[in-house]
Amino acid sequence: MTHKIAILGASGYTGAELVRLIAEHSNMDIVALAAERKAGLSMAQVFPHLRHMDLPDLCKISEIDFSQIDLCFCALPHKTSQEVIRELPKNLKIIDLSADFRLQDPDEYEKWYGNPHSALEHQEEAIYGLTEFYRDDIRTARLVAGTGCNAATGQYVLRPLITAEVIDLDDIVLDLKCAVSGAGRSLKENLLHAELSEGANAYAVGGTHRHLGEFDQEFSRLAGRTVHIQFTPHLIPANRGILATSYLKGDPLSVYETLVKAYADEPFIEVLPMGEAPSTHHVRGSNFCHIGVVADRIERRAIVVAALDNLTKGSSGQALQNANLMLGEDETKGLIMAPLFP
Repeated sequence: MTHKIAILGASGYTGAELVRLIAEHSNMDIVALAAERKAGLSMAQVFPHLRHMDLPDLCKISEIDFSQIDLCFCALPHKTSQEVIRELPKNLKIIDLSADFRLQDPDEYEKWYGNPHSALEHQEEAIYGLTEFYRDDIRTARLVAGTGCNAATGQYVLRPLITAEVIDLDDIVLDLKCAVSGAGRSLKENLLHAELSEGANAYAVGGTHRHLGEFDQEFSRLAGRTVHIQFTPHLIPANRGILATSYLKGDPLSVYETLVKAYADEPFIEVLPMGEAPSTHHVRGSNFCHIGVVADRIERRAIVVAALDNLTKGSSGQALQNANLMLGEDETKGLIMAPLFP
């Protein structure tokens, strides 16, 4: 069976990544690509690297016949996404890549994103899209909320350790480096080459980054009590990749064994040999996440490092993984490709 797919927001980085991945999926056919400001253009005009593909031209969302669509990916900005999804057919399967449906508490959404939620009924039904931990719920979901790329990386490290109670929940530090594509494709002065290259900077310092809302929600739910971590993201002059380093209080061997056990059967999560740290070079362009555990020189301190591609495993690859589940396909279909190196 071939599933008919629409992508809304196809002119952004995550939209292009979805097209790249779905092109390798034998049971999915992209029949509609929407981009309001670029409607009428071909994908080859917007993304020349996709010119070899037979794709529909970009159109406006209002021009799509959703009765012919099996699943829709929404790669739109937050706030815009909830307004669009509210008007889509109620039986349409949807995967949202924005932040609009990640937080279940409307007050928390307003706190972190600065505006009231306008599609509360959809917020209530949305399933959080961290595949490895919500797999069964995702299979039967109508609306799945893709995670933040930073939030996904940190959770791959910390969720099993919180559940197994092998770390001190009041002493978690997460230092994260994120490539520039995580900021999206729109023009921003601080993302100009001359402003970004040959340097790196911390941002949202002191607990203001929006992905903290996801950490607070998910970690507190797991622990059964409030868990607040220290989290500082850094923007680095690279196109793709996230490297998250977590400093933890706990026995390093117990931390390592917990992660090995948790991910033993996961096709996309690789726990490296004890003492080895991962690199973004080794996951670039893939749906893999590599995790390494190193014992600190201070007794009962562990350093856990995770690397993934923010556009693939952190966003569009995760979305396709979830779509496979929702459509009854093999979860790995279209996603078992080797990373790009160098």
